[in-house]
Amino acid sequence: MNEAHPEGSPIMHVDGFVRGKGKFVVTDYIPTDEKTGPRFPLLLTTGRVLSQYNVGAQTRRTENGVWHGEDVLEIHPTDAENRGVASGDWVSLTSRKGDVSLRAQITDRVAPGVVYTTFHHPETQANVVTTEFSDWATNCPEYKVTAVQVGRSNGPSEWQRDYAAQTTASRRIVGHEAAE
Repeated sequence: MNEAHPEGSPIMHVDGFVRGKGKFVVTDYIPTDEKTGPRFPLLLTTGRVLSQYNVGAQTRRTENGVWHGEDVLEIHPTDAENRGVASGDWVSLTSRKGDVSLRAQITDRVAPGVVYTTFHHPETQANVVTTEFSDWATNCPEYKVTAVQVGRSNGPSEWQRDYAAQTTASRRIVGHEAAE
């Protein structure tokens, strides 16, 4: 809004951009140092869903939880069959960096050799397994390329159980007398 358009303008930047056009620079492609191999044959990529924002600290406090109740590991049917994994099973997701456990969801939304999870729920801590590598030009972490292995699990890992216990303990309300 301004004097020329007190109700605002239906189209922004009609006559140009305030700071001029963006400058694009061609950069060389530099592949990641992260590699799959016999010990970690699958490639993990992480991402978001529309109903949550980042680790969900704000959006999990809303009704959005109806659409995304937990982080799950999406795995291709062939990769799941090779590991004896069914949808809903607890699986361990292990990388050179760490491990987490979460439930599997078998789907052909991911290609064979690729697994996917979101990182919206602190109980999962999916970024515990992602690498410490980052893009050379932007220093953006490489959350999309982590070599991993997936196997059956009996439930949350030991550190995830400890985290849940600490979370519960920190949120308890200790009885106290009301102030007068």
